[in-house]
Amino acid sequence: MTDHQQLDAWIDAHFDEEVRFLQELVRVPTDTPPGNSAPHAERTAQLLQAFGFEAEKHPVPADEVQAAGLQSITNLVVRRRYGEGRVVALNAHGDVVPPGEGWQHPPYGAEIDGGFLYGRAAAVSKSDFATFTFAVRALESLGASLAGGVELHFTYDEEFGGELGPGWLLKQGITRPDLLLAAGFSYQVVVAHNGCLQMEVTVHGEMSHAAIPDSGTDALQGATHLLQALYRLNEQYKQVSSRVEGITHPYLNVGWIAGGTNTNVVPGKVVFKLDRRMIPEEDPAQVEASIRRAIEEAAASFRPPRGGNGIRVEVRRLLLARAMVPLAGNGPLVEALQRHGQEVFGEPIPAVGTPLYTDVRLYTEAGIPGVIYGAGPRTVLESNAKRADERLDLEDLRKATKVVARTLLDLLGQGQESTGSPPSRG
Repeated sequence: MTDHQQLDAWIDAHFDEEVRFLQELVRVPTDTPPGNSAPHAERTAQLLQAFGFEAEKHPVPADEVQAAGLQSITNLVVRRRYGEGRVVALNAHGDVVPPGEGWQHPPYGAEIDGGFLYGRAAAVSKSDFATFTFAVRALESLGASLAGGVELHFTYDEEFGGELGPGWLLKQGITRPDLLLAAGFSYQVVVAHNGCLQMEVTVHGEMSHAAIPDSGTDALQGATHLLQALYRLNEQYKQVSSRVEGITHPYLNVGWIAGGTNTNVVPGKVVFKLDRRMIPEEDPAQVEASIRRAIEEAAASFRPPRGGNGIRVEVRRLLLARAMVPLAGNGPLVEALQRHGQEVFGEPIPAVGTPLYTDVRLYTEAGIPGVIYGAGPRTVLESNAKRADERLDLEDLRKATKVVARTLLDLLGQGQESTGSPPSRG
């Protein structure tokens, strides 16, 4: 057998163990909010220890975590060094959105039904805790001569932007890999993604009794006026196109709104939160300035229908996640993933962009070439990610583990099936 075939055989022989490992990870909740991830990190470290993988525990200081509106974060780093050469980091995040309603399978039961494993984070992205861990184990099972090394980065701040996950590890100087492979959510190799700006808008009016509405200023009507202006912007965004395959145009979504005190009271305050997706070609500072300007102009033009005072508006940035842009050094990683992906899955594996945003951009911003690939389904929708009954096709897990293991051998092997030369860190 070739080395690649031996990797495949090892993964097949240990696949039941890999599935059990993933089940254990899914059964420990990591809902964000509230964002109490330290127990999951502790459990993950225990499971890794059973494989002989020593996980460094890097707790983020409590004041930083609480300032971000979370409860606890402990990021994990596993270092496997084989000699001189490039270091490839494999990153997956353990934090997830709360399960919500409508589940037919327990969200933390990790039940297997019809070849699918069900549970929150089964697909995005605890699945790649398993993919990456077992790919490294398969690689080391060969006993082959290897150069460089591998690092596992298991982090817990992707849902809130990643600044306390990969961002914190990089800023603290805890890691500085040469290449980065991050948790996937499709068969494709993702080389670019949108940026994201999230803002909170508070509209102040003047509360009054509903029987005498003229004595107050309806903050909800004021908020509606602002929302109409923002939705007009959304129509303009459709005229802007990205040059990156897989990414279309910018767009804006208002995903949360609250206000008022009772049905018989004219609301004195309304708060809404918006999400603006930015294509890689956009300047985040200009995007934010444009939205603030639109809100200010709309607030100034608001006229209460029954006269009275105007509204007062406060705008607060919640998140600014820059777009991920391809770096020239990602070539060897992209080529190996596409080649092995096609061989294992039996179909071409394109390299594209995605309208999602991730914390991978923090690596590329630091000059570390990175791509996104892992045990994802064909589409995010297919996996029910962030919806009820999130699920992972276990054959996708098996095949992705093989692709990643083969790719690591190509990048780190000496004189075997390795390709390419070490990238620069430009």
